[in-house]
Amino acid sequence: MRYILAMMMAVVLALPARADVEITEVVSPGGITAWLVQEPTIPFTALELRFRGGASLDAPGKRGATNLMTGLLEEGAADMDARAFARALEGLAASFGYDVGDDALSVSARFLTENRDAAVDLLRASLLEPAFSSEAVERVRQQVLTGLLSDEKDPDELAARAFDTLAYGGHPYATSYSGTLESVSALTRDDLVAAHKAVLAKDRLYVGVVGDITPEELGPLLDELLGDLPETGAPLPQMAELDIPAGVTVIDYETPQSVALFGQAGMAQEDPDFFAATVLNQVLGGGSFESRLMTEVREKRGLTYGVYSYLAPRDYAAVYMGRVASANERIGEAIAVIRDEWAKAASQGVTEDELRDAKTYLTGAYPLRFDGNAPIARIMVGMQMLGLPIDYIATRNARVEAVTMDDVTRVADELLTPDGLHFVVVGQPEGLETGPLPE
Repeated sequence: MRYILAMMMAVVLALPARADVEITEVVSPGGITAWLVQEPTIPFTALELRFRGGASLDAPGKRGATNLMTGLLEEGAADMDARAFARALEGLAASFGYDVGDDALSVSARFLTENRDAAVDLLRASLLEPAFSSEAVERVRQQVLTGLLSDEKDPDELAARAFDTLAYGGHPYATSYSGTLESVSALTRDDLVAAHKAVLAKDRLYVGVVGDITPEELGPLLDELLGDLPETGAPLPQMAELDIPAGVTVIDYETPQSVALFGQAGMAQEDPDFFAATVLNQVLGGGSFESRLMTEVREKRGLTYGVYSYLAPRDYAAVYMGRVASANERIGEAIAVIRDEWAKAASQGVTEDELRDAKTYLTGAYPLRFDGNAPIARIMVGMQMLGLPIDYIATRNARVEAVTMDDVTRVADELLTPDGLHFVVVGQPEGLETGPLPE
């Protein structure tokens, strides 16, 4: 059966990318809402569940509990231990995935039509009856602790942690959702049960389904799978109060190359100007070799192999971030060039050619996201969480095309704060002073 699933996945991934997705809203008899895209040509379905709040719902002093709990959802359920659960999943030629971040806990499932009922029963057991056996808890705890030890030697992780601590104050975003060596070591089974109850609830649930299933079949399936979840979970977090002072923070780390993470306050994805900000970022540092940062920092000066920027809107805060790595003796110059380009974009906006090329790239790349049932299911869940209309996929590129030069110029002036950028540098930079940036 696993070979059948592999062949089905190969066919799905070989389908042409498309953005002409027809979405139907389905409400189960028990009141659970899902967005459905029917694809009956292959006897296969992808199901995506997302629970808002995620690891930000960790109880005080229990950082890492939701992350550890999520890692245990596939480590035994009901009367099955981890090995029995894995054998049952393999026997159904199904695939389950569980992931968590600061804003959401995600569950992904893929199964064949002929095994749909049995796969849903198994998934239900993992969500409602996780075993949390002492053996599994200790095994997964050790995996998390190993990851945390590895993070302490990762310059990118060190930079991210330092920036988050600086920016988010007392909000959960300020600390890693994986927890610390101390907090994870101290977690008990009761802590994991409490984290499970806090996160997996109907009042923060979003569902996307793509594949060989009708609305009439999906409604009862949703109730069978999710109907017995608690109605409410823990209170969702408050908005974070961003505090990103201008300047430079240096974390001493023995390496020939420094890594710099930089950022400022950003823009919420629900903001009417978000598309203009997206176009602006594509020009400034959106990851392509044609971006201004790549041109100025890499191509003209040879200071780095790569530099990029990105809008990072989260549920409870929005930041505008970037990253660059350069030799210790040249990272200061790279930072100066980035700050100059930030200032130039803020005062001058973009050119007509840059505007055209950015919109062409953004609209052309969008259909490539729809390259299979599972990606479409994930996109639909994300749309629901953002409160986007059900026809957003069909209208998204038109919204990008509608961005004008005046829009980008205005947003650049309002959004970009070159004197408000903060750089966290991990390495042994030469000639780079900490504290406020020079005028």
